[in-house]
Amino acid sequence: MGRRLSDVSAPARLAATGEGLGQDELALAARNHGLPLEALRYDVTPPGLHYVLTHYDIPYAPDETAWRLTVGGRVRRALDLSVEELRTRPAVTTRVTLECAGNGRALLSPRPVSQPWLVEAVGTAEWTGVPLRLLLAEAGLASDAADVVFTGADHGVERGVEQDYERGLPVDVATADEPVVLVAYAMNGAPLPPQHGRPLRLVVPGWYGMAQVKWLRAVTVVDAPFTGFQQSVAYRIRQRPEEAGEPVTRIVPRALLTPPGFPDFMSRTRVVPPGPVLLEGRAWSGRAPVTSVEVSTDDGATWRQAELEPDRGHRWAWRRWTCGWFAVPGDHVLSARARDETGNTQPLDQPWNRGGFANNTVQRVPVCCPDPDDPE
Repeated sequence: MGRRLSDVSAPARLAATGEGLGQDELALAARNHGLPLEALRYDVTPPGLHYVLTHYDIPYAPDETAWRLTVGGRVRRALDLSVEELRTRPAVTTRVTLECAGNGRALLSPRPVSQPWLVEAVGTAEWTGVPLRLLLAEAGLASDAADVVFTGADHGVERGVEQDYERGLPVDVATADEPVVLVAYAMNGAPLPPQHGRPLRLVVPGWYGMAQVKWLRAVTVVDAPFTGFQQSVAYRIRQRPEEAGEPVTRIVPRALLTPPGFPDFMSRTRVVPPGPVLLEGRAWSGRAPVTSVEVSTDDGATWRQAELEPDRGHRWAWRRWTCGWFAVPGDHVLSARARDETGNTQPLDQPWNRGGFANNTVQRVPVCCPDPDDPE
């Protein structure tokens, strides 16, 4: 009997009660990495510290001169552009915080078996590229244009379906003046690193990472909503497998704490000396501007306002917050939660769905404050 793709590509599943991480999840965790939380101190994340999620293989593109980007489908004039031709068009640089839609998945119970993110799947960069709306205007949208589909060069199989990685956006999102969707060719002022989409990628401010198609090679305008695998099967919020579910779209608010003090190697429990401690971190939302951050030092029993820095014109990037704390000997659990302009805030209890998507429960950071008068 012949082998089939389904023999090597398992369906989605939930971990059994008490089931630890398997070799498949550990292999994913080794390929993909999160932001070391101490790197929250950077306004702009160095590329090697920015989170990475790669669905299949990183395409080998050592020479960008051979790379082509096509713009076609329901347009009046198809485009076939080199990276150099894209660089001659008007460019925009935007600071954007990207977050994986599965951030926090490994904290769920039952745990969806997939990339086992804790809370570190985030990063902020300055992306430079051509506004997508300019390319679509140059091509000329047909009157029946509905969605714009983006095809990456990464190819693989998922749940038995062989595919290029593809995602779609509604035309009104793809052509919006704010936020500007970019066909980006630079990150933090340098050419894109291979793991971040070299030589071209999509950047969609405010949307979760699944929309930011890397190794972009084709933009196709279609006359109906896109129903590809990554749109209609993956990245849907479901309670049961038979549900159609709701699509994952914009980032819900989140605040993260820059770890204070110093860590234990294995447990990562933080150790701080008694006395004044400046707590700090970052907060962001793709739904609306963040308006406040609250901090708890007693595992959520009480909360107080942190000081939130202005966005300084970077609407789609995280914002720094600070809060003073006087640490006393003992064990403490620190947390922070963000609220945005439309009232969206972080829950204290983790919301659950089968894919582990858009979970933004408040972070809990255990801290030990040793008693200096207590001998070992």
